[in-house]
Amino acid sequence: MSGNPSHTGLTHIGAGGEAHMVDVSGKAATERRAVATGRIVMSREAFVAIRDNAIAKGDVLSVARIAGIMAAKRTSDLIPLCHPLPLQKVAVDFALEEQTPAITVSAMVKTTGQTGVEMEALTAASVALLTIYDMAKAVDKSMRIEGVRLLEKTGGKSGTYKADQAEA
Repeated sequence: MSGNPSHTGLTHIGAGGEAHMVDVSGKAATERRAVATGRIVMSREAFVAIRDNAIAKGDVLSVARIAGIMAAKRTSDLIPLCHPLPLQKVAVDFALEEQTPAITVSAMVKTTGQTGVEMEALTAASVALLTIYDMAKAVDKSMRIEGVRLLEKTGGKSGTYKADQAEA
């Protein structure tokens, strides 16, 4: 396989096969939006403690929301080839699943720019989930983070992407 990006379709690979940051200077600035999700499955005891705000470290979901927002803002510091972006909106929300028991995280990121915010949304969801784990691990070390993925993105040359409902 050639290292030429025109042959591989990989825009972060230079002609010689080396990694590089994509030049987006010629791209038009458009409104970009991405939504990512993931969930953390846990014991009933941990779920009830989080739901009832009875974790010794504090309000788990409030801290996880702030952690997710901060993570979205710092994505380019964590993922080497991501562009630093001026984010206009980051929202991190939670759905408590009593039956499972689990908590689903949804992270939405918006900007107007020359490149998308998929990585920022994925990073926000991931860090929010990791924060829930960190704050509740004294109650349940066996919690399982799963299903972190992009649900949708809009804007840019590639247009709109929505995850298949069968995958959701």
